[in-house]
Order: sequence, then structure tokens, then C-alpha cells
Amino acid sequence: MPEGHTIHRLAQDYGALFTGRPVRVGSPQGKFSDAAALLDGTPMDTAEAHGKHLFLGFHETDWVHIHLGLFGKVTIGDAPAPPPTDTVRLRLVNDTAYVDLRGPTTCALITDAEKDAVHARLGPDPLRPDADPAAAYRRISRSRTTVAALLLDQRIIAGVGNVYRAEVLFRHGIDPYRPGKDLTPAEWEAIWADLVALMREGVRNNRIDTVHPEHTPEAMGRPPRVDDHGGEVYVYRRAHLPCHLCGGEIRTADLAARNLFWCPACQSR
Repeated sequence: MPEGHTIHRLAQDYGALFTGRPVRVGSPQGKFSDAAALLDGTPMDTAEAHGKHLFLGFHETDWVHIHLGLFGKVTIGDAPAPPPTDTVRLRLVNDTAYVDLRGPTTCALITDAEKDAVHARLGPDPLRPDADPAAAYRRISRSRTTVAALLLDQRIIAGVGNVYRAEVLFRHGIDPYRPGKDLTPAEWEAIWADLVALMREGVRNNRIDTVHPEHTPEAMGRPPRVDDHGGEVYVYRRAHLPCHLCGGEIRTADLAARNLFWCPACQSR
């Protein structure tokens, strides 16, 4: 499932291509046809993201709510758009570009009130200017649940996924099995600030890189990572490989229905 930086990047892309310009809206698959007909030919007002949720604004009060889920894909291309396949749930097109959406968990036309309800059930998003990290810490500091599980709970922090979860805990030497209530305010402030910085870089570069400059392949004289997800990381999907810092073996286990990766030697706090 895409992490929050990907959705914020999509919001930027949709906004740059379609804001303030009439948009042809269609649903070749047919599942969004009625809503598409209501929007077709009108300008898009704005695009924004909260965690893993994308919102495209029309008519000042109507929103296309998109959640990619596990299988959703977005394709962006230059006009003229090719003939759509019958798997395209939503196509937006103008005289310069088109964007196709396939296989999302959610693609629905919602009202302002329904949009507010989605925001209300999500935690603060490190990429949003209205985020309140103190609200997340209040919940974390009262919980006996592991900090690794809490970081994936979108009701507590929106947009953090398995990669950022594993990497930020490694970068701060935090044992992923520590209860949230044992995380100090200073540790949380450092984790939050790091998430903000890392995820902003993710939006800018459209990939996740988490290693410090002194730990890049060039600096360490090691081969670059080869992985479909791209980006240089410390522990994510590096199970049984040596840690870049201590040389110990990276461990993996199932936690909160996701594969957890960590270095027991470096993450002993």
C-alpha cells in the first residue's frame, strides 16, 4: 500500500495538471459513471491529501475521495490520451494531460460533511500544516501497545506505513517492541520531526530514502540497494542481511499484520 508521501505527491500532480481548468471526467469501467457525469466539464478547484486519502475538489462542495488500498494504481500521461481500457475507474483529461485511476479501494463522490468525517477519524499527518503531533503523543503515551504497532495506526498518525515505521525507529535507536507509554516526550518530538523531514523528501523525490549521507553506497563503498521499492534504507526488507552500522543481522517478524524489520543491536533503547 502506498505511504503518505505518495498520496501527497499525487495531490500535487493532480493539482498542477487540472486546477482551475475544465476537466473531462469519465469512468470507462462504469463504477463511477453517475458521479463522473456530474463533474464532467467543470474545473477542478483543488487537490489535497490526508494520510493515505486523496481528495479532489469540484464545485467548491463536492469531493472525489480516493483511497488506493493495496491494488490501486495511478497512471499520468501527456495528451492526447490513448483509448482507455475497461479497468479504468476514473479518467481525468484536458488538452495537455490525462490521469487514469485503476483498482482503488475507494473512489466516491462525497460532500464537505463526509470529507470532514474522514479527517476526523484520522490522526495528524506529518505532511499537513494543520498537524498536531501532541495529539498523537497523548494517545501513544497512554498505550501499552508496541510503538511499532502504534505508528501504523492511521487513527494515531496518518500516512506512516511499513517503510517509514521501520526506518524511523531504527534512526532513533528505538526498540519496536517498546510500549508506547514508555516513549518519552523528547523521543516522540525527535521521531515526529524526522518523519516530517523524511516524508517531505519522499514527496520531492517520489521515493523513500532514509540513510544519512555517511551511510550511502558511495560513502560506504557498498553496492546500492536493488529493490522494486527503490531508495536506500537501513532495515526495511533487509532481513538477515548485515546492518550498515553494526554489522549485526537484521531481524524480521510479524507485527500488526505487517512484516517488521529491525536491528536488535542498534535498537536496544
